[in-house]
Amino acid sequence: MTRVMVVDDQQMFRMGLQAILQAQDDVEVVGEAANGAEAVVAAIRLQPDVILMDVRMPELDGIEATRRITAAPTDRPVRVVMLTTFDIDDYVFDALRAGASGFLLKDASADELVAAVRTVAAGEALLAPRVTRHLVEAFVAGPVTAAPRTEVLDVLTDRERDVFLLMARGRSNGEIAGDLFIAEQTVKTHVGRVLAKLQLRDRVHAVVLAYEAGLVRPSA
Repeated sequence: MTRVMVVDDQQMFRMGLQAILQAQDDVEVVGEAANGAEAVVAAIRLQPDVILMDVRMPELDGIEATRRITAAPTDRPVRVVMLTTFDIDDYVFDALRAGASGFLLKDASADELVAAVRTVAAGEALLAPRVTRHLVEAFVAGPVTAAPRTEVLDVLTDRERDVFLLMARGRSNGEIAGDLFIAEQTVKTHVGRVLAKLQLRDRVHAVVLAYEAGLVRPSA
């Protein structure tokens, strides 16, 4: 059972999301909040698996709330999906930096909403490879002055480095398996080890780390 919390300053929107989620056999809505300040308190108390978090809210916005929630010590990982009316914008980039595991447009269908919750609860990032590439290219746009910080990969084996760099280019597990001539299940194992060793929440944050460290360029 996936435990979900809904955070949005519009009561009718919260009710709509809850109605969709509560109709699922494998989802339980454990709480709600009308602003970021309430969300931080509720998240620490309830420790849901997934939080659907609006970006713009009074008192404390969704990005700062996400930053505080993901930084708080908890017994279980809390994954945040940002809800936005915009597709690709600065809010999305700031949300990824704050620790969000993906984003979902507010006009998404009921099926897309449920799929998003299940995807993030399973530990995957809510960004398809194509969208990941688009996001990262915009995320790192601008002049590059620093030399690549390769030392961040010192904890990885050679094979894990290969997997990491392919992840950073937005490759799916199946594509990585084809590139490296290994089984997809083996790739999944390597991905899990990479995330654990680098202390990353999910593969989107692996992508962001690779680009911020200068290990991959948009044109690579």
